[in-house]
Amino acid sequence: MPVIHRSTYPGPPRYLFNGHLQTVIPSVFRKIKGVAYERERLTLSDGDFVDLDWLDTGSKKLVVLTHGLEGDSHRHYVKGTAKLFAQHGWDVLAWNCRSCSGEMNRAFRLYNHGETGDIAEVINHALRTKHYENVSLVGYSMGGNISLKYVGIRKNDLPDVVRGVAAFSAPTNLKTSAQLLDLPQNRLYRERFKKKLLKKITEKNRLYPNRIDLTKLKDVKVWKDFDDYFSAPVNGYRDADDFYEQASAAHFIENVSIPVLICNAQNDPILNADCAPKALAEKNPSIFVETPTEGGHVGFMVANDEFSWAERRALEFLTYSTLYTIL
Repeated sequence: MPVIHRSTYPGPPRYLFNGHLQTVIPSVFRKIKGVAYERERLTLSDGDFVDLDWLDTGSKKLVVLTHGLEGDSHRHYVKGTAKLFAQHGWDVLAWNCRSCSGEMNRAFRLYNHGETGDIAEVINHALRTKHYENVSLVGYSMGGNISLKYVGIRKNDLPDVVRGVAAFSAPTNLKTSAQLLDLPQNRLYRERFKKKLLKKITEKNRLYPNRIDLTKLKDVKVWKDFDDYFSAPVNGYRDADDFYEQASAAHFIENVSIPVLICNAQNDPILNADCAPKALAEKNPSIFVETPTEGGHVGFMVANDEFSWAERRALEFLTYSTLYTIL
């Protein structure tokens, strides 16, 4: 029963004494030096593009990193993971979801928590061009959900070199995550996401006139309204409920056969226990669920360490999961 009841996370530095500080301070102030990506533009099957950032060490092992909502490959948690894995002999592919690399994508649609076609094309491209023997995935927040759903829905046609997934702060149940954004104490996160997404949606409206009804902004009272009026239609879902149902990774990973780690802090401001599916872990020995008491959302900082605990935990888990799948 791979529910991990005693997490190895030692806890944050003393000055990060609650989940909000553990979330915000690393996001604003943490800097990772010494990561020099090589960028490649990948044209997707529908004519759109995503930008890939590589660290090429000449390895036969590749880790694919997926960022969170309105993040990119230069976020501290992506660069920290990239640097750590490269130091331990892995190639790194940190990809940017559509519209997230500094240039608006071409298609009407953007990216979303449930889109797995793009990561599939990214992985297939890496396998065509560099012939890896081991591919592992690390995702943070939205990127964790995408990575988990990808291996969940492709159980029967997953490339055999894909060996494991480590997901941190992953909103595997989007409905409850959306509800948490409406809490007064989460206004900072809600307004930040809304501001950034509205900028992109407004640009889509300029490029594709009459396909988005921006007058609906006045009717947005809760986050579900925003998803109903904007997120869902832009990304091809019927409405917010359809989006939440189709995008939530917890609905698709029940039968995964490679090791996956889902690690969410108990004091994460925008996730709750519904996003840490312990019932699935009790039924499937390939699903590991770890819920440290602290860590915030994509925080998991440790005193006097360049790397976060999540980054070191990802390396540890995926190193051992590689041995597990080979055996």
